[in-house]
Amino acid sequence: MRWDESHESPDVVDRRGERSGGGGGMSGLLGALPFLIRSPFGWVVLLVAGGVYLFQGMGSSSRDTTSAPGQRVVGESRNAPRGEEQAKHFVSFVLDDVQKTWTGLLGNSPPYRHAKLVLFTRATETGCGYGRAATGPFYCPLDERAYIDLSFFRELEGRLHAKGDFAQAYVIAHEIGHHVQKILGITARGQRLRGQPEEGENGTSVRMELQADCFAGIWGHSTAQRDVLESGDLDEALGAAAAVGDDRLQRQATGTVSPETWTHGSSKERARWFRRGFDTGDLKACDTFTARQL
Repeated sequence: MRWDESHESPDVVDRRGERSGGGGGMSGLLGALPFLIRSPFGWVVLLVAGGVYLFQGMGSSSRDTTSAPGQRVVGESRNAPRGEEQAKHFVSFVLDDVQKTWTGLLGNSPPYRHAKLVLFTRATETGCGYGRAATGPFYCPLDERAYIDLSFFRELEGRLHAKGDFAQAYVIAHEIGHHVQKILGITARGQRLRGQPEEGENGTSVRMELQADCFAGIWGHSTAQRDVLESGDLDEALGAAAAVGDDRLQRQATGTVSPETWTHGSSKERARWFRRGFDTGDLKACDTFTARQL
């Protein structure tokens, strides 16, 4: 994709290298109640008072953004940014582009409010408790921030075999997709559906995650309309979506697949819903909650 290698974002909070406490400092916000945050790999349960987290799936062992004619462009398709400083500029560019897109799409009903994106190293405190890089990137609806350890992108390319800059961009757009769900009231509605099956291939969690994939695809549709994409970029995003499917991650981890424990959907479903958003650019096309087949 075409992007400005010197881009800076006021919405990126850089905590890399900071030493974090054990998470107990957040206990005053939520007491001992568990809170769920989301990553591409599964539900993450943070027990705030003790700073304990559990997760399902596999975790890892970082203004105007439209490229103008003549603007310096970095990276060819299938070549992800190298080095953490370059990755920071890339994340900044994608974040601002995603948020500018949603500002235009939502208008004033309701108006889009910017999320922050926190870059951290290994572990950090969040509005939802204590977060670690092992969970992968995640979004906390209480502080409306996404969190990424940039080492995840090396994991994405290496262990998960999802290469390319647009594969990385998909991850950011997916997390901001959860922020859009918060703004639209979908997150709150999803919490009221807790009486229905949460896990499983047709559960509430899967439907929430596939919708975030579809929302990421809507941003992808916008980039295609604005000639930001390069040849091969769509395949990179589809490959990344498939790489973090529950079935593929379970098979890699245990050699077996257990659909009754799914939280994010299969590889095929994740790629399908991203593609649906990409092809239509339409919020209505992303209604996973009324879809009979995911």
